[in-house]
Amino acid sequence: MPSQTVTLHNPTGLHARPARVFAKAAKEYDGDVQLRKDDNTVNAKSTLSVLTLDCHQGDQIEVIVEGDGAQEALDDLVKLIEDGLGE
Repeated sequence: MPSQTVTLHNPTGLHARPARVFAKAAKEYDGDVQLRKDDNTVNAKSTLSVLTLDCHQGDQIEVIVEGDGAQEALDDLVKLIEDGLGE
């Protein structure tokens, strides 16, 4: 199960629109996609769950992917975060 920790650079963190953009991208993959911040892990395919992590600019989050194509999905989702989630 590949995972990678990434720092949020988006000025609004993972709130509202960026959370929706990330969850929508995560849904494109068949496997499980999770986000972890501190001791909290949520289903990254759920916008509401992503919002509950309360992620702000500068926070470090871990993206965890399991299933077919996991490494490709992880690479794509980490790139999305590093690129500012389409901002």
